[in-house]
Amino acid sequence: MAPLAGKTALVTGGAKNLGADIARELAGSGLSNLAIHYNSASTKTDATKLEAEFKKSYPGLKAVFYQADLTTADAVHALFQNVVKEFGQLDIVINTIGKVLKKPITEISEKEYDDMFAINSKAAFFILKEAAAHVSEEGKIITIVTALLAAFTGFYTSYAGSKAPVEHFTKGVSKELQSRRISVNAVAPGPMDTPFFYPQESPEAVEFHKSNGMGNRLTETTDIAPLVRFLCTEGRWITGQTIFANGGYTSR
Repeated sequence: MAPLAGKTALVTGGAKNLGADIARELAGSGLSNLAIHYNSASTKTDATKLEAEFKKSYPGLKAVFYQADLTTADAVHALFQNVVKEFGQLDIVINTIGKVLKKPITEISEKEYDDMFAINSKAAFFILKEAAAHVSEEGKIITIVTALLAAFTGFYTSYAGSKAPVEHFTKGVSKELQSRRISVNAVAPGPMDTPFFYPQESPEAVEFHKSNGMGNRLTETTDIAPLVRFLCTEGRWITGQTIFANGGYTSR
C-alpha cells in the first residue's frame, strides 16, 4: 500500500514553487485527498494549471483549491473549517507561506515590520493552532522557515526575525501533541532558486549565496520537497526539530 493512502493533507502556499512541489511529492506517495491554499488572485492561473496536472497524473486524488489571506486568525480558522467539512479528516498540514525583505533596519517602516510578522510569524502561529486542533492522531505538521536562522548576517533582520518565533512555536506544539503521536517540525532551506528569492538580491549577492552552497548552487525546491515527504512517512519519529537543508549554506 502507498504510504499516504487514505490520508488528507493541506498545503498552504501550495499552488506554485516549493508548495506545488511538496504537493506533487505527497500526491506521488498515494495521498487520497489534497487541500491546496493560495494567497491571491494573481496565483489563480498557477492553481488552475496544477489542478489540471493532478487530474491527469493522479486520477484517484481528490484535490480542492482554496484562496485566502491567512494573516488573521479568523481566516485561518475558516480555511481549516472548510477543509475538514470537505474531507472529514485532516492528517497532514504543511505551511510554506512566507515573505522576504532585505533592507537595513534603518530603512524598515512600521508597515513593513507589521507585514513581515503577520505573514511569517502570526499566520504560522495560527496555522499551528488550527492544525493542533484538527490533525488526526499520528498526524504530521511541518512549517517552512529559513536557513538564515543559523546565519550571522545583516539586512535580513525582519525576515529572519519574523521566522525565528516559528522554531519555538514548533518545539512547544510538538510537546503539546506528543501524547497524540503527532510530529511537528520546521524545515529550513537555504536561498531557493525561485521567483521568491531574486527581487531583493543583486547579481553579486546571488553569486555569493551560490558560492556558500554545495555544488556552487542555490537550494532547489526539489531538494526540499522529498525531505518534507520523508517527514510525513518514514521520518515520523522526528519531532520538535528544525532541519537545516541548505547544502552547507549555514550550520549551528
